[in-house]
Amino acid sequence: MTRAWCGAGVVLMVTAAVACGDSPGKAVAEMLGSPTAVAREARLISAMADADSVGDPDAPLARWVLPKALSEISGLALTSDGRLFVHGDEDGQVWEIDYRRGLLLKRFSIGAGAIKADFEGITVANDVLWLLASNGMLYEFREGIESAHVEVRKHDTGLTKACEFEGVAYDATINALLLACKNIRDKQERNAIVIYRWSLKPDSAGRVSRVVVPVASVRGSNGWNSLQIADITVDPQTGNYVLLASKERAIVAITPTGGAVFARSLPEQHEQHEQPEGLAVTKDGLFLVSDEAVKGPALITLYRWP
Repeated sequence: MTRAWCGAGVVLMVTAAVACGDSPGKAVAEMLGSPTAVAREARLISAMADADSVGDPDAPLARWVLPKALSEISGLALTSDGRLFVHGDEDGQVWEIDYRRGLLLKRFSIGAGAIKADFEGITVANDVLWLLASNGMLYEFREGIESAHVEVRKHDTGLTKACEFEGVAYDATINALLLACKNIRDKQERNAIVIYRWSLKPDSAGRVSRVVVPVASVRGSNGWNSLQIADITVDPQTGNYVLLASKERAIVAITPTGGAVFARSLPEQHEQHEQPEGLAVTKDGLFLVSDEAVKGPALITLYRWP
């Protein structure tokens, strides 16, 4: 494993490594049980317990510095059992990260060779993973073991001309993927949030539907006229859609029918989010934000939710 250091609330991420003669499972188990990993998780649990009673509730609970291979980290996705998968921007590599301990557990690839695309989002639906490209193409695949190349199915949503996509999530209540628009082609809707719903029932009539929400109806007292959505997730407790806008450093929550829940800025007074690209909300009350590398390294920051 690579060396880790702590300081000023920042912990460098440890990379999973398989020792000679060890199985990947054994190596990961040893890493998760290491003194460093145990101490990190204990600090996070303590910070979560104290967030509502002392200090600043908007302060980061933890911040993980990512390796150069994830400098262009984009989407985040949580499995049903609470594991985190992330991906980069240009090739079909997927990483599993233990977000509570700051550990890289494994990496695998989609396809027999190196699949290149402008990947902008990842989600999990019924234990199947999906990557979304900016042109609306979807890549369906199963989780792989360390260094594996997994089979992949490509789906054309037919939405290439609708918008430039950046963010995908799964709404289990309607069994559909939510495809969030970053740049909307229709000029009349550029001051709106546009989310396409792509049903996972291939024989369903009207497989594609959408939600259009004027930014003015959900921005509250914020001065945003438009929002360039970078990622979308579903709050596991409420079912609301939570959206991250990178340029505006904004977080917006809406109901599945488009009603306003809240709108606020990222808590930048503690640490500048240079280029926020991905978000996830955990079942145990954490909000995860990933930043691409700009002036500094790529990061994953953990906050208390909501």
